[in-house]
Amino acid sequence: MIQIGAPAAGLLLVLPIVTPLAGLLLLIGWGGRHAERIGISLLFVCLGLAIALASIVWSNQAPLSYWIGGWAPPLGIALKADGLSCALLLLTSVILVASGLFALGQFAIAGTPAPSRASVSFWSLALSLCGALNIIFLSNDLFNLYVALELLTFSAVPLVSLSGTRETLAAGLNYLLFALFGSVLYLLGVVLIYAAYATLDVSLLAQAVRPGPPLWLALALMSAGLLAKTALFPLHLWLPPAHAGAPAAASAVLSGLVVKASFFLVVRLWFDLLPGGPGAAPATMLAGLGAAAILFGSVLALRQVRLKLMIAYSTVAQIGYLFLMIPLLNGALAAGTWDALAWTGGWLQLIAHALAKASMFLAAGLMAEAAGHDRIDELGGIGRALPITCLAFCIGALSLIGLPPTGGFVAKWLLMSAAVRQGQTIWALVMVVGGLLTASYLLPFIARAFTAQPLTFTAVSRRREVLVLALAIGTFALGLVPPKPIEALEIGRVDQLKASPP
Repeated sequence: MIQIGAPAAGLLLVLPIVTPLAGLLLLIGWGGRHAERIGISLLFVCLGLAIALASIVWSNQAPLSYWIGGWAPPLGIALKADGLSCALLLLTSVILVASGLFALGQFAIAGTPAPSRASVSFWSLALSLCGALNIIFLSNDLFNLYVALELLTFSAVPLVSLSGTRETLAAGLNYLLFALFGSVLYLLGVVLIYAAYATLDVSLLAQAVRPGPPLWLALALMSAGLLAKTALFPLHLWLPPAHAGAPAAASAVLSGLVVKASFFLVVRLWFDLLPGGPGAAPATMLAGLGAAAILFGSVLALRQVRLKLMIAYSTVAQIGYLFLMIPLLNGALAAGTWDALAWTGGWLQLIAHALAKASMFLAAGLMAEAAGHDRIDELGGIGRALPITCLAFCIGALSLIGLPPTGGFVAKWLLMSAAVRQGQTIWALVMVVGGLLTASYLLPFIARAFTAQPLTFTAVSRRREVLVLALAIGTFALGLVPPKPIEALEIGRVDQLKASPP
């Protein structure tokens, strides 16, 4: 690991956190008509910082770390950027920039250039989300992560309720209750760990923890809290109404990024804090919940009559695939090896799903804008009216199903290969069934969109259509990336014994 000592170099890790949060102060003092300019400009700055940080980590093939204020843990807070966290920083910035560009002018007061209160709120919440996500991906301290989770919650919940309708307010309240319940459980686990080991730094804990009832109780509490925030079955009840009721730009961020942050922390708890892995029982239980989410979420998606609700229940199902990585990694570690297929496949699934789902929610927003609703039965023929938008939706759908040459196909193929190689074929079977169920609710809609007689639809912005297509092309391009760049996701896993490539 490269330890950064110079203050100027430490800015590489500090600026992605400070920049969006400082932007909130600018919006308070100089917002109003300038809210959009400030918001989108700072999101582009964060994208540039993420690119710079990833370039250094990937070129040096080693993670970076920095002690805030020069204070070493356990007294101080350490920031750490490895290959995975850099990839997720990039993903965060790309989706936020795309969603921000999509939202330009969307919240203006009709007939005037003046911004509405919703406009200032959206850009403030977008910057707050950016800062919270960057803290989660860079922080190495469990309590600092708790603070970031709270900031993420109190940024995401208002996004859900931005329209102010009774339905969205109810959805936001349900989201808030689940999120606060998860936060309490997580904080209780943090207290138990600090009482037992007198430190909350993940790297120090990895050297100090010993299996025992206090540790298992703490990890169980923290994991349960994070699963509530991730909306893993059966703690998913808040997600569909929240994601379906939010504005399209907000739905893209919520589904593409917010629920992924808590999953990232689940993996950090079980594989960074416990370098030996979680053990067979916890890994199997988490994967079992993931399998249930795939099947249950897909069946519910089949029954939906609104497009955004169908996509939201699809998110419930697709989250389940991420948890199938856990028993595969645990099985390899138990055998004294490192399974690069499972690790890479799991995180490629997260990245491909984030890009696909952001594109699909934005596309659904454009379809609803053109038709005046998102009722599936009345959107037949919309593919002829909005061919670019529906092409983007199709690409995202193919990735969710797992068809080549999309990123979703590569991710699921890697996970299935790891499952078969380890003899855990049950998880491969779940992925096959999940893909068939996904096709059963997405392909009929796509077929009707292009073959049914088109109705009268309102024209939508071509600029926003191109943005939606660009995100979809991103998930398509992941399926064409050669193996070498993908290996960047493994930088920082030097503490694990790697198996030779197949």
